[in-house]
Amino acid sequence: MRYATYQAENEHFYGAVTDEGMIALSTDFPQWPSLLDVIKAGALAQLETASKGKSVTHSNFEYQMVLPNAQRILCVGVNFPDRNAEYKDGTAQPKYMSLFPRFSSGFTGHEQNLVRPPENETLDYEGEVVVVIGKEGRRIKQADAYDHIAALTICNEGTIRDWVRHAKFNVTQGKNWDRSGAMGPWLVPFTDASQLDDARIITRVNGEVRQDDVLARMMFPIKAEIEYISTFMTLQPGDIIVTGTPTGAGARFDPPKYLKPGDVIEVEVNGIGTLRNGVEDEKT
Repeated sequence: MRYATYQAENEHFYGAVTDEGMIALSTDFPQWPSLLDVIKAGALAQLETASKGKSVTHSNFEYQMVLPNAQRILCVGVNFPDRNAEYKDGTAQPKYMSLFPRFSSGFTGHEQNLVRPPENETLDYEGEVVVVIGKEGRRIKQADAYDHIAALTICNEGTIRDWVRHAKFNVTQGKNWDRSGAMGPWLVPFTDASQLDDARIITRVNGEVRQDDVLARMMFPIKAEIEYISTFMTLQPGDIIVTGTPTGAGARFDPPKYLKPGDVIEVEVNGIGTLRNGVEDEKT
């Protein structure tokens, strides 16, 4: 099953995604007002049970960021060998992974436009796999890491490139412009290691493949990410880890290929789906 957050008839819902439309489930579970609350309650399986035999309730709707009230989003940077080589600084794989925070306000949903701000036009794309934590843990061993994942989704970790260079060690300001990225379309429950071990990220801009790599080539695999992050903070249900993007972002072309209004970006991950977004200029 796939579960999404969406808007219909001027109301907000979460529900099960079908080929015909949405089956609203939030009305059945008032004790869990959002998908984040469902994750915290460990209740994704109850959504599946509740959706069986139900008819589509909404065929006209708009996707929202899949967990719009997410409280903690950590992103892993420079996590593929070719991505590391892009920096041309002669360094081999670093000993420790790079991490930075993002906030839910920086993301929109599937089929919504990324927003390019008037202050800077260097809006770039980064296709990534996202894991959503479903079980609390501290100092989690890699052998147990997958037991702590509840669901998977996709991220276009949109970045204003010039603004990640404003400070010597800090990329936060370039990573958190309102609606500069997207997350979705939906959550897919994590049930089998092959969902990650065999996953492949393909990012297309206007149909042109820009990124294409497999998670198996990550310098810091997702098990290692969970182990490392849980060393310094207790991972809680609903925490999000954006796991790293392959080479091929627009900034690395000569000249750079930054996003502009009218562009369409698709991030496809086998077993999860395709996250699709357009681009528009911010209305000021």
